[in-house]
Amino acid sequence: MAEGMEHANIHDLCYVGDMKLVGEIIEMRHDVASIQVYEETSGLGPGEPVETTGEALSVELGPGIVSQMFDGIQRPLDAFKVKTESNYLVRGVNISNLDRDKKWAFTATKSVGDQVIPGDIVGTIQETKVIEHRIMVPHGVKGTIKSIESGEYTLNDVIYTVETEDGIKELTMLQKWPVRRGRPFKKKLNPNQPMVTGQRVIDTFFPITKGGVSAVPGPFGAGKTVVQHQIAKFSDVDLVVYVGCGERGNEMTDVLNEFPELIDPNTGESLMERTILIANTSNMPVAAREASIYTGITIAEYFRDMGYSVAIMADSTSRWAEALREMSGRLEEMPGDEGYPAYLGSRIAEYYERAGRVISVGSEDREGSITAIGAVSPPGGDTSEPVTQNTLRVVKVYWALDSSLAQKRHFPSVNWLTSYSLYLTEVGEYMDNELKVDWSNMVQHSMNILQEEAELEEIVRLVGIESLSEKDRLTMVIAQSLKEDYLQQNAFDDVDTYTSRQKQFLMLDLILSFEKEAREAMKLGAYFNEIIEGTDEIRDRIARAKYISEDQIDQIRQLKEDIKETIHQIVFRGGVTDNAEGI
Repeated sequence: MAEGMEHANIHDLCYVGDMKLVGEIIEMRHDVASIQVYEETSGLGPGEPVETTGEALSVELGPGIVSQMFDGIQRPLDAFKVKTESNYLVRGVNISNLDRDKKWAFTATKSVGDQVIPGDIVGTIQETKVIEHRIMVPHGVKGTIKSIESGEYTLNDVIYTVETEDGIKELTMLQKWPVRRGRPFKKKLNPNQPMVTGQRVIDTFFPITKGGVSAVPGPFGAGKTVVQHQIAKFSDVDLVVYVGCGERGNEMTDVLNEFPELIDPNTGESLMERTILIANTSNMPVAAREASIYTGITIAEYFRDMGYSVAIMADSTSRWAEALREMSGRLEEMPGDEGYPAYLGSRIAEYYERAGRVISVGSEDREGSITAIGAVSPPGGDTSEPVTQNTLRVVKVYWALDSSLAQKRHFPSVNWLTSYSLYLTEVGEYMDNELKVDWSNMVQHSMNILQEEAELEEIVRLVGIESLSEKDRLTMVIAQSLKEDYLQQNAFDDVDTYTSRQKQFLMLDLILSFEKEAREAMKLGAYFNEIIEGTDEIRDRIARAKYISEDQIDQIRQLKEDIKETIHQIVFRGGVTDNAEGI
């Protein structure tokens, strides 16, 4: 707490003590400010100076963001390590968020005399092989371009000037934006285009759209982080912002080691060419953790305004909520449920509401989107706790990870009976048009089989599988095939890790074709045991279809023909088998 701060405002950034630690004012009472310091505060004593900057906690937006790894308040960790010559966050180090010395090749797209309004693109920079950084007119600037020229510039160089009502403004490539305030947009659109993740259980049964919001709750060891890593690696978005918020350091290490080596199936380049990492692991300052997801979503909004589709992963929002609880306790605020602040629900909603598919500001009517996927780590897997419940009020997709599935080594361990997606209808219509097949009914039929199997499981537990009719026993076989051959997916297999939309359709069609042919055969007099014994080899080939690479996809089409031929032969043989003896 600092006194004599009557000239300061809430959310102002401050430098605290002789070491100039970075902090933010989170409460004002008369002239006394409560400051949340983003660094370790041991050793601070009464009487040390506090200096306010007069600016809110902001991020720097400009070339040099992509492929970088920042901490929770956008300090670049590579540059931090070089400056401090240490593997740890040394206190009181002042460092630029973006490289001020590097020169960027700027190509002007506007000319002298052009009228511009906020959000208009005046030029471009090829930041990485796959991301073109579009320089936009900052908010509050409107007028006529007086000068602009292509060339090589640093972030501090003036690249164009605009004549406004208040005079001539000199503008650089750099913008600043307060992290707790959402960037404006022209219009919010209904999200109806699916985001393909390459994960079959998600894309088929519980899809998310570009601009949608999803929660991934699950207990320790259920695979939340791997699910988020898979989506970050393979989703068909232009840019990924991955926020490691209070998670273990080795998980961020995995990302750093894997992403540069992995090739993006959409661009053919390294995944780091379209990834921004924000790391605030469990051993880093707790206060910066609270700011980290705002830093991430503000960067995502900046690229959304350029017209990109962005996915932001927050792993995990539970650790962020714990940081919020810790700060609330220090402020002596009235605690809510389980000690979390009473405003927890509104803060979670505020974060997820910044996602969406929008028309950006500017005269070009660019369309961009932010898809927000938040992992939730409920203690002991109890999803009735406040963070999960408040999250479920605002998200439209719920991927419920199940520890019992994880223990059986069924990954992704998304429970198909408790998960849901409110985008299923829109995605179904989109896929019907895109694939020119009845995708919606295929998905619905598959879900019905899995639900029917769950009910039959109860009967089997009580009286054994022999008590089921042959029709129900076939349902059990088809459900097992759906679970093991389709929904189960190996994230560490080079082929199975990602499944394209076309291959997903062919694989599902394969299983449902087997069911259709088998049921037809039973109507014509074939026995269940005849069908199962006669199709051992073909069912084994269905199980191995997931390991058929995308460039050999015709093998799956051929397999469908082989299924028909095999079952037709079983019907044709008729009374030859042991089961039909004496008839």
